[in-house]
Amino acid sequence: MGSLHKRVELLANLSIIVVAILVCIVLTKRFVLSPSQERDLNERITAGSKIDIPGIDWKDNKQTLLLVLAQGCHFCSESAPFYKQLVEKNSAAGNTKFVAIFPREVSEGHKYLDDLGVPIADVRQVSFGSIHVGGTPTLILVDSMGVVKGVWLGKVAPESEAEVLNKVLCNECGS
Repeated sequence: MGSLHKRVELLANLSIIVVAILVCIVLTKRFVLSPSQERDLNERITAGSKIDIPGIDWKDNKQTLLLVLAQGCHFCSESAPFYKQLVEKNSAAGNTKFVAIFPREVSEGHKYLDDLGVPIADVRQVSFGSIHVGGTPTLILVDSMGVVKGVWLGKVAPESEAEVLNKVLCNECGS
């Protein structure tokens, strides 16, 4: 009789643990992650997808480079010399439009870019979730039809900088 009692007690304890775990999962999905946040965690911007940002008409330029940045992001700050190089080389050779995207106020974005010495005049406040970006820095190259041509997540590695420069400056390329 004692061993039956121990088995029933063990089974009851295991059942309580399983139910507690399931309740935690359900509550987390319901109250911590809203449906849009849960969807945004699964959807990331990729080459070939279309992007829409209110106030930006992609047809105004052959292509646009979106620099998705955030104040306090040390990778964004460390990438500033490369961004400055991109803007300077483009002003001499290309016609890619640069737009800096920040999650906060436009004025804060302008100040941050000024502090970094990156001369981008067009700064927008956009929710990262609305453009399916999960982190900063992210570079997104968009063609005149609003189709993403390239995405670079995080600080661009030195060996990838040439690829980014080529795509940004080579406006006639089909790649």
